[in-house]
Amino acid sequence: MKRRLKLLAITCILLLPALSWSASIRPGAYVSGFIGASVPRSTNVDSSQLAADGSFLSARDEVEFDPGINIGGTGGYDFGFLRLEGELSYKHSEINTITDRADGFRFGNPDGNIGVFAMMGNAFFDLHNKGPVAPYLGGGIGFANLHLSDTFGTDITSNGPERVFLYPEDDDTVFAYQAGAGVGIALNRRLTLDIGYRYFGTSRARFSDGLDTAEFRYESHNAAVGVRVKF
Repeated sequence: MKRRLKLLAITCILLLPALSWSASIRPGAYVSGFIGASVPRSTNVDSSQLAADGSFLSARDEVEFDPGINIGGTGGYDFGFLRLEGELSYKHSEINTITDRADGFRFGNPDGNIGVFAMMGNAFFDLHNKGPVAPYLGGGIGFANLHLSDTFGTDITSNGPERVFLYPEDDDTVFAYQAGAGVGIALNRRLTLDIGYRYFGTSRARFSDGLDTAEFRYESHNAAVGVRVKF
């Protein structure tokens, strides 16, 4: 991850040899909206379930997700070379595969999804030059509320294929962080087209219905296109 961010930074700098730290033409407050794609990374899920005999069965699975949506908005202040903002965003993805790491068995037809509502405080450094295109770098920290749906999969038993319950539906609010880069393309003195990438992650979340539990970290690659409107 650190290598990717370094490469993004170097690329942005090389694209603009005449880079300067001059303030933007018109600093001020702004709002923005964006929409794009979220590509979650695979994650290890530690789960436990109450068995028929009263004991708890534990498992560790590798879960992969389908690409999903990334949508949100921001509000902040542009100081010229530095932007400070608050961000609200939502990401949603369906579960694609669930594989038992102990024996490599892959559950058939998994049915479940993850939704992530994040509240972030961000800081971005704009690398201005004489042209309308300004690369930027930065990141933020905050909190994310993760919602995991009831999750099912098809297992192979002595009686043949059987639909089984794997993870419980629940919400958990955890620490979140992100880092990324992008370019702002000034359309006029008020509007800026924003094309950006963010790497987003959370601390470990725990989901429980009182008996069954599932725990994992959420991480995703996110690309978005948006518009910033300066007042």
